[in-house]
Amino acid sequence: MGRRAPGHVFMASKWVFPGGRIERADFTAAACSDPAAATRARLEAEMPARRARALALTAVRETFEETGLILGRPTPAASVHGPWREFRQAGALPDLAAMSYVARAITPPGRSRRFDARFFMADADALLSPEPTAGSGELDEIAWLPLDEARALDLPSITRFVLAEVAERLIRPDRPLPFVRMVRGKHLVTHG
Repeated sequence: MGRRAPGHVFMASKWVFPGGRIERADFTAAACSDPAAATRARLEAEMPARRARALALTAVRETFEETGLILGRPTPAASVHGPWREFRQAGALPDLAAMSYVARAITPPGRSRRFDARFFMADADALLSPEPTAGSGELDEIAWLPLDEARALDLPSITRFVLAEVAERLIRPDRPLPFVRMVRGKHLVTHG
């Protein structure tokens, strides 16, 4: 997790997961694997296959940009081509099969920034190195934290919800996917 810098207009000083929006290059970036069948099926139930794959690549890219962590496998530099210069320089390709889809949430209406966010998790063993770097500077502190310690931090409510979902998924990986959103002024969580 990372703590957003105090000067940010949105969620200043809150502990969050790395994330961001899909970029054009995410649609064409190479990967050493496709998303696992369960993750792919869940994503493709919500969007076209091409966008689902790009979304998974976005999660890998944003994690790298914000933390320096590479969810990927070493690949000979000559075989890494296309966008994502930093991954090419590291001699790696994203490993989409290492990720599992955890939750989806849409920011309630009326907030200064709104997102239709998907949350993923992966085992730390799938990282090229478990040591984060400074990343892009969007996060002023980056740390690996046990779930109990993470829950004690200054967190947005959706981050707290997703941490609880991760804890449940560690016990029951096949549990239904939660979708959190606001409907007629009330938070609604459905599972599918």
